[in-house]
Amino acid sequence: MTKTNTRRYWLMKSEPAAFSWEDLKSAKNRTTCWDGVRNYQAKNLMRDEIKAGDGVLFYHSNIPSPAIVGIAEVVREGYPDDTAMDPASRYHDPRATRDNPVWYMVDIRAKADLSSPITRNDMRRHPVLSQMDVMKKGNRLSVQPVTKPQWQAVLALATIQDPLV
Repeated sequence: MTKTNTRRYWLMKSEPAAFSWEDLKSAKNRTTCWDGVRNYQAKNLMRDEIKAGDGVLFYHSNIPSPAIVGIAEVVREGYPDDTAMDPASRYHDPRATRDNPVWYMVDIRAKADLSSPITRNDMRRHPVLSQMDVMKKGNRLSVQPVTKPQWQAVLALATIQDPLV
């Protein structure tokens, strides 16, 4: 749980061709780092706001029917993204050093599948989910906050108990 003992919730977007929900579930201990994010707002969230114990809605983007496909949990708070310091990485940033890491990442663990994806169309029709940041025109942020009512609405639509309790 977070230092304030208040769990927060996030939506993390990934293109399935780059990294899918199935990839996360296949990772050792169903856990991986959320690296390669190169947006300052998302970096600041990962560095300063996202805490171990927070919930994650795993969202597949850039596909014919974008959707929330799984539930994950943050298991490690923000730390320097090593890919930025690796010249062989596609996420390399020559400005990044050990003393000035520039970019951050968190670790997440897959917790629960959804019986069926919650698509943008499903979200658009839902009074609570239609207000999510991911639904706002032009919002391309790969890491974004989710309210507790939005989290609960996803669980209700998916007919699952909160896997983080």
